[in-house]
Amino acid sequence: MTINCKGSLIDLSTPKVMGILNLTPDSFYDGGKYKNESQILAQTEKILNEGATFIDVGAYSSRPGAKHISEQEEQERILPIVELLIQTFPNILLSIDTFRSVIAKECIAAGASIINDISAGNMDQNMIQCVGKLKVPYIMMHMRGTPQTMKSEDQYNNMIHEINIYFAEKIAEARKYGINDIIIDPGFGFAKNISQNFELLKNLALLQVHDTPILSGVSRKSMIYKTLDVLPADALNGTTVLNTIALQNGSSILRVHDVKEAIECIKLTDSVK
Repeated sequence: MTINCKGSLIDLSTPKVMGILNLTPDSFYDGGKYKNESQILAQTEKILNEGATFIDVGAYSSRPGAKHISEQEEQERILPIVELLIQTFPNILLSIDTFRSVIAKECIAAGASIINDISAGNMDQNMIQCVGKLKVPYIMMHMRGTPQTMKSEDQYNNMIHEINIYFAEKIAEARKYGINDIIIDPGFGFAKNISQNFELLKNLALLQVHDTPILSGVSRKSMIYKTLDVLPADALNGTTVLNTIALQNGSSILRVHDVKEAIECIKLTDSVK
């Protein structure tokens, strides 16, 4: 299983790591941590040196109840950083965490490689058609509502079945617009409570029916730190445990804050296989 990033085929038969670079001031774990260019470049270099294949850059906080920001503010946050990273690390594979087609188009034009959309086109009706024209890989996540409303959208009759229907419909739409490389993200924590997150992780292999790579993003999330009664800063060990389960259940990409530990997780899990 491969995806094409800027003309290079990335083989996902061995799972890969996507390192998180948040440009938001209010992300649940590392919001506001990287305030200037030197800090951003240092963190990016660290992520790359530790073995990340992709770096996911986001400027719109999607934590539950996060403040909504305008398209202009998101653009002003993210575009100069994308340009800086491409200039400094020409071979970097940047994933752009946005649900807005205008931001997607501008960042790809600046040299980014992947679009990572938390809404799978639901928050911008132009997004899927836009990505099809851009000819880049598309990560589509399962979510209901918006980051501002999703906590109240966690009622399901059969969650796994409903998620699979959602992806079947979204994948069909993406194919219609010529998107070849599709990655699905089940959306841990997005319109799902803690028990539903664990149910999803337990049944993650059932999402393989779509024959697309699966991205799992559980890094330091509340399903870990609330279950263990710790702070997000103390949730690395729990993250590694759940990343291991995600890999065993078919994940091809781990989206994480801690790249070194995720790489070790992949190596050890692969050795067991």
